[in-house]
Amino acid sequence: MRQKPKTVSPMSNEGRNAYVVRHITDALLKLLQQKPINDISISELCDCAQVGRASFYRNFESREDILKEYINQMFQSWIEDHERRGEKSLNELIYSIFAHFEKHSDFYRLLQKRKLVYLLKDIIMDICGPRPEHSNTEAYAKAFVAYTLYGWIEVWFQRGMQESPEEMANLFRVQGL
Repeated sequence: MRQKPKTVSPMSNEGRNAYVVRHITDALLKLLQQKPINDISISELCDCAQVGRASFYRNFESREDILKEYINQMFQSWIEDHERRGEKSLNELIYSIFAHFEKHSDFYRLLQKRKLVYLLKDIIMDICGPRPEHSNTEAYAKAFVAYTLYGWIEVWFQRGMQESPEEMANLFRVQGL
């Protein structure tokens, strides 16, 4: 059973690795404030994080992988909250997702600024996309909703996140989706 970082001894391998991952992530987010991801070298990232290159490659294959992991962690909390609330309707789901983006708007604005919103597609597909057990009709319907939602998220970010999560959920509902 994997320990959570809060219960891991800082002296354990897992504790040291969590420390390294956190520092690499923090360093990348800091550097992204200054320049695009393609202008950040692995060496620069490791220097900023004060870790060795081997630590980077032990944990990640690319700089984008750092952001994917960070997004997955953020959404893991969202998924747990969503399941605890027992939200079942599509309107509740849409509202909840947009509320998550609004809550973490600084991070998502940074993704938009650096043209990295595409990293959200996989998580949106995981949340509301098709599953192997779905019938053809259900799979295509879920894919339609998931890709539509992803498109709406991207445009919402591009337009400066002007509408509230409530307004976005209502706009989605009014479209009959």
